[in-house]
Formats: sequence, C-alpha cells, structure tokens
Amino acid sequence: MARDRSGANVVSMDALRRALGGLSLIYALVFFTATLLHAGIELGPLRQPVIVPAAIVETLCGAAMLAGAYGALAERAWAWDGLIYSHAAALAGVLMGMLSMALRPAFAENPLLTWYHGSIAAALAAGLSAAFYVSRVR
Repeated sequence: MARDRSGANVVSMDALRRALGGLSLIYALVFFTATLLHAGIELGPLRQPVIVPAAIVETLCGAAMLAGAYGALAERAWAWDGLIYSHAAALAGVLMGMLSMALRPAFAENPLLTWYHGSIAAALAAGLSAAFYVSRVR
C-alpha cells in the first residue's frame, strides 16, 4: 500500500510541477506585456504611462519566471527550487510596484494598474505556496 501512495504522490507532484511551469510561462508573458506598456508601447486599447523603473522590474520578474518555467517544464533537478525562487522574486517585484502605487496616488487611480498588481500578487502567492508545500512533502 505504501508504494501506491508514494507513486500517487509522485504523479501528483509531477502534475503540479508541470502546471506551475505552464503558469510561470504565462506569468512571464504577462510581465513582458506590462514591460512593453510601461515602456510607452500601446497594445491595442491598452495604454500605460511611461514608468522606466516599472519596466525594468517587470523585465526582471519576467526573466525570473522564464527561468522557473524552464526548470519545471524541462524537469531539471532544481525545478522546485527554481519555482520557489522565481515566484518569490516576482512577488517581491509586484509588491514593490504596489508600494510605489501607494506612495504615488496618481498611479493608484489607474484601475488597470490596481487590478494587475492585485491579481498577479495573488497568483504568485498561490504558486509560491504550492511550491513550498511540495518542497515539504517530497
């Protein structure tokens, strides 16, 4: 019986790793899209003010998420650590964005920025929690 349970755990951890890797790839694309918007590039109806520090931080967050996605989807030995570090780094970047919005009320009035930061922070926190959970049970 113990063998069946550990086999089921391995299968479920692999499925979670692949899911977090796929989500990390999506988050990276979202970060890179936000980078373009904060660099002053209009994407259809989406427009944001040019904020160079935000573009830099979002580029770094996107790169971190790409690294985590690569480790998870390529089944590297460091996949779980990569997912933890990439989610933590990106969450730190998003929290810095939220802090800058709180300190500059003009940015906080933008509903797209407020929604984006809150949504991506919640998603990254959930992914970080899942990666931490697996690191405890494996």
